[in-house]
Amino acid sequence: MKKDNIKTLSEFKDKHYGEIGTVKRDELESGYDQFKLGVLIHEARLEKGMTQEQLAIKCGTTKSYISKIENNVKEVRLSTLQKIVELGLGGHLELSIKL
Repeated sequence: MKKDNIKTLSEFKDKHYGEIGTVKRDELESGYDQFKLGVLIHEARLEKGMTQEQLAIKCGTTKSYISKIENNVKEVRLSTLQKIVELGLGGHLELSIKL
């Protein structure tokens, strides 16, 4: 049984940020994607047992830049993301587009 004051995440976002397709909601979702990307890089780096400095050296950037990406302070370019994943982490970057 659902209580009146308990809402799903989707209901909360609809109420406070508008429905999907509105400017405010799209900005929220875009920000989440950037945040999620930083978390994925952070988790992969830790799984490889690497410091930010080690990752930065392997992919040709700086520790500061890696930190900013992981902490959602700076957006990462696709070409740099590819270097981080492939050169730095030894992985393979896969992208998809959903319509």
